[in-house]
Amino acid sequence: MMENSLEHKMKCKIKIVVLFLLFGSMSIAINPWGFYAHKKANRYAVFTLPEELIGFYKKHIDYLSEHSVDADKRRYALKEEAPRHYIDIDHYGENPFEVMPRKWTDAVEKFSEDTLLAYGIVPWHIQTIYNRLVLAFQQKDIDYILKNSADLGHYVADTHVPLHTTENYNGQFTNQKGIHAFWESRLPELFSADYDYLLGTAEYQYSVLDVAWRAVEGSFNALDSVLLFEKIVAQEFEQDKQYSYEKRGTKTIKVKSADFASAYHVKLNGMVERRLRLSIATIGDLWYSAWIDAGQPILEGMEASENPFTEEIKIDIKITKEDAREHQY
Repeated sequence: MMENSLEHKMKCKIKIVVLFLLFGSMSIAINPWGFYAHKKANRYAVFTLPEELIGFYKKHIDYLSEHSVDADKRRYALKEEAPRHYIDIDHYGENPFEVMPRKWTDAVEKFSEDTLLAYGIVPWHIQTIYNRLVLAFQQKDIDYILKNSADLGHYVADTHVPLHTTENYNGQFTNQKGIHAFWESRLPELFSADYDYLLGTAEYQYSVLDVAWRAVEGSFNALDSVLLFEKIVAQEFEQDKQYSYEKRGTKTIKVKSADFASAYHVKLNGMVERRLRLSIATIGDLWYSAWIDAGQPILEGMEASENPFTEEIKIDIKITKEDAREHQY
């Protein structure tokens, strides 16, 4: 019975990916944070880095932004990629953070590897990518540093999305289908131009696994509000007012209306911005910590590093906010 249940769950999630591949141009992408927000998370994380590291990362800021979505692209080609983006922690009972071991070997011993893979492994995969980044720094392998920095940023951002911590990942159990892309893609696309991205300086983190689990727990604690507030707002709008039709390229698609999205965004009281800001800060922390754990190797660009002035950051944010407004529909 367990094997049948796990197999069914994996097939359902693979089916969603296949449907996206077939109809991706007709709908909002079912991607954590959406491609747009992932790119901004990695980009703004660069500006959190301290003086000794920021020169290197600023030199490669465009790469880190563009390749922040590589992990999502791999989901369409590699079946083992999907569970690296989420953990359905509510599968493990009413008090999942009390029963779930933090370490991978302990979790496998308690629940089996097949079960963990079926319900997501994102906190442990963050640790894996972090270790690869440390090794890349030690070897001074620039390509490997950039690849793992971009991937690490992606998975860290994933853990800050509440709907990546539940079996009800698309509202399918609560008659809220589509809430996944609505929360993580539609809302940032519409409103992120007005978010505050000045976050201070990255700090060293002693345990990447603890950081990952804190992010998961924070997201899970926000899940009830994500679902409840959408239901409350839906009761305030007639059905035909909840949606609109908009042009995307050559296609006309059905999306949540701007008015409905605005009401939901207000009801969430800054949640999307808070989770995105936490994503950015955590990405910066872990890039910096990996470099420290690698022994602080000197890389090209570091000799000329300068602590960026606040005005410089504001200019970059102004440019990307203008870009954000161009993406609003």
